Amino acid sequence: MSTHDELGPPDARRAEFSRAVHLQADRVRGLPLARLDRPAAGESTSPADAVRAAAQELADLAADAEGRDRRPLPRLATHGLGDQLAVVGADVVRSGTATTLAAAHDVLARVRRALP
Repeated sequence: MSTHDELGPPDARRAEFSRAVHLQADRVRGLPLARLDRPAAGESTSPADAVRAAAQELADLAADAEGRDRRPLPRLATHGLGDQLAVVGADVVRSGTATTLAAAHDVLARVRRALP
């Protein structure tokens, strides 16, 4: 039996995060690699760096929710970042609590802002 809280029913939160992470992963996959690797004017980090950092944050959130030790993600080539984001996002969907899902949404918001 699912319970409701201020964030809505748990299954709805999981479904919404799953949809959001898939949209961002698809957006990363669809961008030209040169645009992902190139920092915007006035920026010191590239969108690819922001996606890598977000993937690590999501992996850490999932590890915390599962009671596992945090581990560094492998540094994938730029063309693999969308898939990496999708995989760690699926881990959050599977194991995340309401608090974890809320934090994960914040991580995805930073990804959205970082992408060209």
